[in-house]
Amino acid sequence: MPATLAIGDFSRATHLSVKTLRYYHRVGLLTPADVDADTGYRWYTADQIPTAQVIRRFRDLDMPVDHIHAVLRAPDLYTRNKLISEHLANLEQTLAQTQSAVASLRDLLAGPTATALVSHRRATATMTAAVTTVVDKGDFLPWYQGALAELHATIEARGMRATGPAGGLYDGELFTDERGQATVFVPTEAEIPRLGRVEPLVVPAAELAVIEHPGSTADLDRAYGTLATYVASHELRLDGPIREYYLIGRQDTADDKQWRTEVCWPIFSTGADD
Repeated sequence: MPATLAIGDFSRATHLSVKTLRYYHRVGLLTPADVDADTGYRWYTADQIPTAQVIRRFRDLDMPVDHIHAVLRAPDLYTRNKLISEHLANLEQTLAQTQSAVASLRDLLAGPTATALVSHRRATATMTAAVTTVVDKGDFLPWYQGALAELHATIEARGMRATGPAGGLYDGELFTDERGQATVFVPTEAEIPRLGRVEPLVVPAAELAVIEHPGSTADLDRAYGTLATYVASHELRLDGPIREYYLIGRQDTADDKQWRTEVCWPIFSTGADD
């Protein structure tokens, strides 16, 4: 028979607090070998120490308890390794996002950089293929990537071609309420027949204040801030959706340092050319 340990000794052996061990028992993650029917006191075996050590390391990697539960009860090694690999991939993505945020913050703390120029442009009415929906801000990126891929695939399947960079129209509620209407579009040479989510859309003419943002869209708020300051200080603001044009984007290269995004704010007509 394996040696048994009281919960306090098992806590010392595994560096898991008694409170944590009780919680793991309650959720079925690490069940004691025996529980006294009268006192409710928990007893563990020495054979459970390696399992507790594995759980502790998974928690150190921020793996949710239900995911650890699935890993420990995986029916075979392939399934177990797949679950672990998926979590490690999520960690790597989170780490990349954290590194990007840290770099951006250091850049901000270093002081002001050269301000990008704001220009004016009259955008003419443009025929496009578009996908439009109401989306939560937290779901925007996967929605945008899927919509853009669907647009390009549909245009190619129709034997048509894009006549300019992809763009987007974003209602104010998407920023203020974190949920609002969003449209992603690709200019086309002719009206595209409706297919699935893809439909023809004439992006209307507008007078725009424009700023170009180089690099990752993680810092796109800086371009928005500069543009908003310009529009407000010149008293040019008009209501209407913000426009973005993806001159070079993730559809062109995975290197976000090469990305170029135009942010466009609708303004009163000033008679000034770009």
